[in-house]
Amino acid sequence: MLRRLLCCLVSVCLFPFPRLQAQELLLPVPGAMVHLSESFNPPILRGIKVHPENPFRFEFILDRGNETSSEAKRESLLAKEDFLKNESTKLIKYFLASLTTPEKDLWVNLSPYEKDRIVPDSFGQTEMGRDLLAQDYLLKQLTASLVYPEGDIGKRFWKRVYELAGNKNVPVNTFNKVWIVPDKAVVYENDKAGTAYVVEAKLKVLTEQDYLAKNHNRRQTGDMMLTPQGEASCPQAGCQANQRSTSKAPQGNPQSQTQTSQIIRDIIIPQLT
Repeated sequence: MLRRLLCCLVSVCLFPFPRLQAQELLLPVPGAMVHLSESFNPPILRGIKVHPENPFRFEFILDRGNETSSEAKRESLLAKEDFLKNESTKLIKYFLASLTTPEKDLWVNLSPYEKDRIVPDSFGQTEMGRDLLAQDYLLKQLTASLVYPEGDIGKRFWKRVYELAGNKNVPVNTFNKVWIVPDKAVVYENDKAGTAYVVEAKLKVLTEQDYLAKNHNRRQTGDMMLTPQGEASCPQAGCQANQRSTSKAPQGNPQSQTQTSQIIRDIIIPQLT
């Protein structure tokens, strides 16, 4: 049980979601340009205290964050406190959702090749499931905006692509999905006090080629996964590690796939990271 609590705490700490409207998600329409946001550290759950005599009682430690966005600078102190209260409530709901939802159901999927497989019914009814879908949608919008040929990054990207393609058609593997996965988490646990603190938590952005290769190697070597049962299940935007459909994306030339993945790795991945 304690291990499950730690996994849920790490998952919430790893995946702090950008600010979304509580009642209605104001997402960009399909095809709209989405730009990189200003850097800021959002509020996040950093620790938990459990009470063995009352297993339904938790105390959470909140890192207030250090927001530097222009929006945050305009907020009054009172509005800031209200914002922190709302964010802490949301994060606790995420924790409880990850605690009560089976690991195999902690995923969302917006792949165009799996249109009938978006989110498990039970997880889709939670605020965490809804917000994960919203973040996966934003991730795809942002990635598409970065490769827009009229933008600075897009110009660099397509220049490399056409240099690779020469007089041939652009390989379909250029339109590679990206995945956000857990990279590293360090947790300090004090058994006597019944407390645990997430000291460090990092994410990594991968091309799909690297993601599939990493999962293959992980299954072979038996590296520990985030979930207690060792499933290839990861509650983050874009994750679809469980119950994969038999539908597949178009396959291109393996050499072209490697070359175009390297272009994405060199130009797009650093921006997303």
